[in-house]
Amino acid sequence: MEDSNQTSSNRFILLGLTNIPYLQAICMLLFFIIYITTLSGNSLLIIVVRINEQLQTPMYLLLSNLSILDICLSSTIVPRIIINTLSQDRSVSVLDCALQMFFHLAVGGTECLILAVMAYDRYAAICQPLHYNTVMNKTFCISMATGSWTLSFMGAFLHVFFTFQLPYCRSHNVNHFFCEIPSFFRLSCRDTGPNELAVYITATIIGMCSFLFILISYIHIISNILKIRSSEGRTKSFSTCTSHFTVVSLFYGTILFIYMIPHSETSVIGKTVSIINPTVITMLNPIIYSMRNKDVKGTIRKQMGIKEIF
Repeated sequence: MEDSNQTSSNRFILLGLTNIPYLQAICMLLFFIIYITTLSGNSLLIIVVRINEQLQTPMYLLLSNLSILDICLSSTIVPRIIINTLSQDRSVSVLDCALQMFFHLAVGGTECLILAVMAYDRYAAICQPLHYNTVMNKTFCISMATGSWTLSFMGAFLHVFFTFQLPYCRSHNVNHFFCEIPSFFRLSCRDTGPNELAVYITATIIGMCSFLFILISYIHIISNILKIRSSEGRTKSFSTCTSHFTVVSLFYGTILFIYMIPHSETSVIGKTVSIINPTVITMLNPIIYSMRNKDVKGTIRKQMGIKEIF
């Protein structure tokens, strides 16, 4: 009996998606298709950027980083959801939960910062075209990417470390699809106020500051574009920002819904929306960036031996 209690105290139960068998089968198939599409789309985009010398530019270097992040984010969440859906045992060890929580936080934070750097890249290209090659050089991009990864991973490590210092005596049943910090705060019998404050501070520094930086960049971009006299010039300038703006809108739209609405992470809708970023959006990102990009589509056609008809 003592061993059983010790074992249960070292594991958490993810309540998962549903207990209805046919819905479990549908969910598993849907997530499997999304995951394979995410891996294929983002891997293809990384390969295209790698093999095409014309795409060895700051914008595509940052885009490759975004694709790597999307693969990591999806791989952190989706396989575990599929396994838990198929398995009768939905328990996860403390180590597995901590690792999932760590990579979800770290990769999500890095993606916020990379999107901000990409916004600055678009700002430099449209508002300072003559100085673009000087401002957005390879060294600057590598430094920004490295700094983004390092800052987010350090912050995630501290949050996860202090989260698992809390005593979990209320329950070990996690009311979520995956291990996420807010759900664990509700299981602790100790005051989690300092932990929650630390999370909000980090979210403000990384998430909100990145969002405000992107917003300010686009205010300058739109202001500059509106000054262009020719409609063709305005259309061309807008088209260079469309993909990034779409990705930012989807990414931050889900985040704002989850974290700005009180207790949304515990509701069915809130939990469902929280799964959109590591599944649907990570799948859509390479499609969004490839759909309107002639260089990417041209490289894919060339490698596959497909001639452009139109």
